[in-house]
Amino acid sequence: MLLKRWVAAGGDLVKRALPGYCAFCLEPLEGGVSWCSACYEQLPWNHPACPCCGDQLTSNHQTLCGHCVSKRPAFEAAHVALRYALPINKLVHDFKFNARPRAGMLLCELMQDSLPSPPFDAIMPVPMTPQRARERGFNQARWLALELARQSGLPMLEARRLKQGPSQRQLNRQARFANLAGAFVVDTPPPAYVAIVDDVVTTGATAHALALALRRAGAQRVDVWAAARIPLVVDDA
Repeated sequence: MLLKRWVAAGGDLVKRALPGYCAFCLEPLEGGVSWCSACYEQLPWNHPACPCCGDQLTSNHQTLCGHCVSKRPAFEAAHVALRYALPINKLVHDFKFNARPRAGMLLCELMQDSLPSPPFDAIMPVPMTPQRARERGFNQARWLALELARQSGLPMLEARRLKQGPSQRQLNRQARFANLAGAFVVDTPPPAYVAIVDDVVTTGATAHALALALRRAGAQRVDVWAAARIPLVVDDA
């Protein structure tokens, strides 16, 4: 498989990929696309998935995941076409922690390819506190939103993050939601339909908190538009 060559190389091929070649296997391409059909078909597509939060469903007969059945988040739907698995997880890591623009552009292209006609009135990236932004030097969600806004023509809105709190990485689902309560504020009234942009969705706690802030500010519907979803293997709610 062509995609396995990219995985075996640790994802380094994407760093060297040039226009006219598949970003994953470096096979020559025509027509200005970024990947070949063989690699595209092998990507970890998020099917079946909960239409509300994007989490992996265990059966095609399910309409919602268990979390959304018991308590739906403040956002209406999650548009997340891919799962956080090889090679997408390596692509996200390369973008998020190494600030590789080529990796970011590929994620943007995959997001747009899965949603070619976004129905939103505007998009909003998940914000960082000023302190965290200075520490990181890079807000991957804002970078994605800026590029998606440029390519789609949608306006990009901004929110403020009032508190950062402890890292979400070591917290379970319930603690993540509690950690982010009241974390965001939207100062300017938004349009009716807004999509929150992020690189990865895990529990949906961040999007839920930001969606609450958007609804308080006047948004009638809030969706999530992200590059990848990490399946919740263990129900720890």
